[in-house]
Amino acid sequence: MRATAECWLSDMDGVLVREEHAVPGAAEFLARLQERNRRFLVLTNNSIFTPRDLSARLQRSGLEVPPESIWTSAMATATFLADQLPGGTAHVIGEAGLTTALHDAGYILTDHAPDFVVLGETRTYSFEAITRAIRLIEKGARFIATNPDVTGPSEAGPLPATGSVAAMITKATGREPYFVGKPNPMMLRSALNKIEAHSENTVMVGDRMDTDIVAGIEAGLDTVLVLTGSTRPQDVERFPWRPGRVLESIADAVELV
Repeated sequence: MRATAECWLSDMDGVLVREEHAVPGAAEFLARLQERNRRFLVLTNNSIFTPRDLSARLQRSGLEVPPESIWTSAMATATFLADQLPGGTAHVIGEAGLTTALHDAGYILTDHAPDFVVLGETRTYSFEAITRAIRLIEKGARFIATNPDVTGPSEAGPLPATGSVAAMITKATGREPYFVGKPNPMMLRSALNKIEAHSENTVMVGDRMDTDIVAGIEAGLDTVLVLTGSTRPQDVERFPWRPGRVLESIADAVELV
């Protein structure tokens, strides 16, 4: 691992929280970042919630993370679109986290000849909404999706997520979406810009080799894999890339800050 880490990016689920409970050591890790005046962002591919919503959720778990220290795939998507086509228009399938981010980026949400169809996470996918998206894409709207995750967790088991619905639309239109969220390093680069950080002195902490770690490596960051999420020690060997460090949990990262 590199000697100096002035800035930190950390995934949320599986790293700081797990099933709505704080991972032991997460509060100490966040406190150390603030004590040392380290610039940091908590990242999530979840596009449903606004940073304020997520801050409240983390607070209920006993973790203090201000909204301005949270970066979502919805925010990264809005930033990307504002850079590509300032003041554009979009038809959105998603919830408040995505619509708020696009509004804040100066986008107009419309069903009439939008520049983009933007697909995000939602708990209320409907046949009508998917049909409308297909028809708008066939008429020339460009297809963007917040993240490629095919399932999301719930107490009852996996739920279909953005990647699964994107696959339906792709099958119907022949158009592949551009995914902005992890593992696209675009999301991490936009996070670096948000806190005015440089890749040379920033660490990405995550629990997934196929999203967090590969995105960190491709963005030029140092990487730390924690084993409190979806990755087991034996899984690491299956991948052609390696994290900078493998830790049991975020508690072991406190001394690295």
